[in-house]
Amino acid sequence: MIRFLSRSLFSRKIRSVLLRLDFNTEDEWRMKAAVPTVQFLLKRKVTVIVISHRGRPEGFDKKLSLKKDAGELQKLLKKPVYFIPHFKFAEIEKIVRDAEPGSVFLLENMRFLPGEEKNDPKLAASLARLADAYVNDAFAVSHRADASVVAIAKLLPSYAGLELEKEIKCMGHALERPKRPLVIIAAGGKAHDKLEVIENFKTKADAFLMGGAAANTLLSLKGMDVGSSLVDKDQKDLKKLHKVLGYPNIILPVDFARGNGAILDIGPKSIKIFISKIKSARTIVWSGPLGLIEKKSYEYGTLEIAKAIAGNTRAFSLTGGGETVMFLKKHRLDKKFTFISTGGGAMLDFLAGKKLPGIEALRR
Repeated sequence: MIRFLSRSLFSRKIRSVLLRLDFNTEDEWRMKAAVPTVQFLLKRKVTVIVISHRGRPEGFDKKLSLKKDAGELQKLLKKPVYFIPHFKFAEIEKIVRDAEPGSVFLLENMRFLPGEEKNDPKLAASLARLADAYVNDAFAVSHRADASVVAIAKLLPSYAGLELEKEIKCMGHALERPKRPLVIIAAGGKAHDKLEVIENFKTKADAFLMGGAAANTLLSLKGMDVGSSLVDKDQKDLKKLHKVLGYPNIILPVDFARGNGAILDIGPKSIKIFISKIKSARTIVWSGPLGLIEKKSYEYGTLEIAKAIAGNTRAFSLTGGGETVMFLKKHRLDKKFTFISTGGGAMLDFLAGKKLPGIEALRR
């Protein structure tokens, strides 16, 4: 059983909570998704100690400091957020202990500490001394076995935050009880990431609409000259992709927009075929852009597919991943999807049927 924050009666003994969030995005969309959880805790006069990360620093890196994030969180909450720029845990303990109930603190980037990504139990023990309970509301990092995600959950009463609860429910909906037809759009720059999702849904999905590196690799395996297009060269992946080619529900692009000898977008015929499948779908799962969306001349296919999904109001539509989400926000289509996951890699792992360490750590 996972203890969900929304259904839990907090003991009066719980006066402070260590809250794991994920600020690792271009703007504050993940931070905004976690605001209801912070407000839920503050209404109960709980002192909140937020822990998070940015990037993959090797030791302290000023450019990846969370100091600015404290200011952004303060704006969203409309109350002071006290930034703690060090990891002197004895000092932090005293600061938190002496704080007014309902105060909010943000610690510096957890990944500045070498023990974070090693799931170090000593680091987890230092963190655990700061609070009476732990809440994970960072789905995007829950596929990582980090100290502030996994080891910490063994040391304190632990809960899933409001956003994490939504993620589990919505992913479960797509995974376990999707309305048919189910259409999965598997694109983006990495073919490997999509393989296990395709394998897990091979008998459930009515259509896999392929784009990006996965489509290029499959086309190459069929004997098409894809030039300098992005392809998967891993031999293990190629063996699996040979198998995927035989699936009757795989739909590959039939025309393309090219540049410098590479496939950089799907063409108009492919867009038409893909849209016809999207229009009839009742569940749509989308991962990854279908073209080089960094360049306006190669974003057309992705934009048309996004518009088609947004236009199908009868379907449950699910997407995630920073690149895709930022694209939808840019074109003001993000509010027209049923659910936008805060995870990229975590979303794919969940949909592949894997057990996510951060979620498993919350189970009792």
